[in-house]
Amino acid sequence: MKISIRTRFFLGMVFFFAIIAGLSFLSAYHLNRLSKKTDALLKENHFSVIFARDMGEDLSLLNLEINRSFLTEVHPDTSLIASTAQAFVKSLQLEKKNLTEAGEDKLVSGIESGFNEYLNDIIGFAKTPLSKEQVTTLQTQFHVLYQQTMLLSQMNEQAILMKADDIKKSAEKGLTHVTILGTVLFIITLSFTFNFSSYFNERFSKLYTGIKEIGAGNYDQRLNFEGEDEFYDISLVFNDMAKNINENKQHSLVNLKADLEREISLSQVQELKRIFEQLHGYEKRAVELMSKLETKL
Repeated sequence: MKISIRTRFFLGMVFFFAIIAGLSFLSAYHLNRLSKKTDALLKENHFSVIFARDMGEDLSLLNLEINRSFLTEVHPDTSLIASTAQAFVKSLQLEKKNLTEAGEDKLVSGIESGFNEYLNDIIGFAKTPLSKEQVTTLQTQFHVLYQQTMLLSQMNEQAILMKADDIKKSAEKGLTHVTILGTVLFIITLSFTFNFSSYFNERFSKLYTGIKEIGAGNYDQRLNFEGEDEFYDISLVFNDMAKNINENKQHSLVNLKADLEREISLSQVQELKRIFEQLHGYEKRAVELMSKLETKL
């Protein structure tokens, strides 16, 4: 099948584009996976850690208010208790919508029920001076709830570490895939470029040599290109041209030889004619001399 040079260039550009597109697609695929995993890590576990720490801070604030009330023997600040409890409930509700790890739902449910009981006891005890037993009970509830919030935080921190390690492995895997594919495509591209350039360099070199030989007068020079591209057509035209020039040269040499022989023959006839004329003149002079001698005798 005949493939033109323009078609070869076009196919070469398409080949390079396909290589670049394939490498870009693979890179984009792995980057997109890493981006999704990173987003999930930040949106899920990171927020859960924040919610757990916020709830722990709210519990600590409530516990400090209870201790202050017990030590100063004054009623606790109900407005502070109400606002702090409201903040705790807000963080708790946000955490309930962000459950991601196994067992996290049960832990959050336990925190919710324990806090409701803890808050009810605080409200009930806030109406009367707190006794030592009541404070001990509230302290026990506080420590249980605080430990649960810390456990919730640790659960999600551990998940962050595990998912971060998974992201690292995915990144390494993606880098390995891109590196391998990039190396293979680089070798293919290098080989293609070398063969492509060698193909045209060889033909241009032969064409240049052929034209140079013709210019030097070597009309026996011929071009032999394999394939059926434009170079093959050029070689046919070139060979026909060299053949015609060589035939014209041979024909011209034959005509020139004939002309030279013709000129030589004419010059020889003229020389003979001149010699005969000289001999005829000598003959006349001899006759005249003989006549003079006979007269004298």
